Amino acid sequence: MADKKIILASASPRRKELLANLGLKFEVIPSEIEEIIEGKAFSCQLIEQLALDKVMDVKEKVNYPAIIIGSDTVVVIDNKILGKPKDKQDAFNMLKMLSGTTHEVISAVAITDTETGKTLANSVTSKVTFKELSDSEINNYIATGEPMDKAGAYAIQGIASIFIKSISGCYTNIVGISTYKLVEMLKEFEIRIL
Repeated sequence: MADKKIILASASPRRKELLANLGLKFEVIPSEIEEIIEGKAFSCQLIEQLALDKVMDVKEKVNYPAIIIGSDTVVVIDNKILGKPKDKQDAFNMLKMLSGTTHEVISAVAITDTETGKTLANSVTSKVTFKELSDSEINNYIATGEPMDKAGAYAIQGIASIFIKSISGCYTNIVGISTYKLVEMLKEFEIRIL
């Protein structure tokens, strides 16, 4: 196992930071998979498949022994998937929808070993409750630029933390990958953090 590189199939700075915080040494090779989830009925399997597609895309580019980690995160409210906003109006509509409600954040993790072909995928669900947001709070938040590349148009670890009344479940899952689930899955590939 010592000679296998770990690859993160994501350019997300949040996921990079979460993996670095675990002490993992890894390289980044972002997947080029197009995330097309709008209009699809929500299921954990859909999100897990997207994470799997990402690791398989990167696997095609790698010609050495490696463990590839892929992830995808979506916000779900009333069985509707909120991906990343297309524009400021889309971000406004998403935040208006989340205002004063509880929604779910689902992050899927997929891992594959390029040598053995062993592949696992799993997902974790956390719940987030927003306070009531005024239109001016939403517009001021959008003006920061923070929501534009985030599922559900917010970053819990950023300025949007002031909108959060409560969470239930794994915090890092809401940020972008459940470090608990990731570490449990990595054990199946003989990678231990502690």
